[in-house]
Amino acid sequence: MSILAGRLADHDEAVSPFGEAASPLRDRLIDAAVEIMTSRGWARVTMSRLADDVGVSRQTVYNEIGTKNDLAEAMVMRELDRFLAGVTRSFDENPGDLINAIRASARRVLKYAKNNALLHAVVSATHGADTELLPLLTTHSEYLLEGAKAVVTERVASYELDLPDGRLDASIDMVVRLVLSHVMQPSADPARTGDDIAWIAERVLR
Repeated sequence: MSILAGRLADHDEAVSPFGEAASPLRDRLIDAAVEIMTSRGWARVTMSRLADDVGVSRQTVYNEIGTKNDLAEAMVMRELDRFLAGVTRSFDENPGDLINAIRASARRVLKYAKNNALLHAVVSATHGADTELLPLLTTHSEYLLEGAKAVVTERVASYELDLPDGRLDASIDMVVRLVLSHVMQPSADPARTGDDIAWIAERVLR
């Protein structure tokens, strides 16, 4: 089973705020790797540098993380899981109002993404990313899109909607892609953009 299929098959676990249960040391190592990658590039991320930055031995880094490819996977999946956790939380906070749930989701996602260089790289898959990371980011950009659509589709099922057959999936796809486009190229602050997206969604979904 692919990583994407596995995540979507059990996305309630996947969208927890920090992904799979992680030790404090693992989170510190991932934080250090993200800092190095976004400020100096992926090529400068080494297990020795992580060990020095966090104050542990290199063997401890390998024991906790695995290979450098495993590290890249952990970095990307943690950001995507946090992204999807924000969407889930926004819908859970607005159980009786679909448009407010979409507004809150868009605002929360755009605020989280505003200064998140790694998330920007995943959304764009190729824009500004290290060549070595491109295959990983491209694969996970698919998870981001499909994962967001899966979360929204599940939550929308609890709202009463009167749409023709097949139109709901198309509407959800449109809203998700609209939010992701603003992640990459924001046109206003998150609150204003959230209002605009909610306005569009209201006219499509009702």
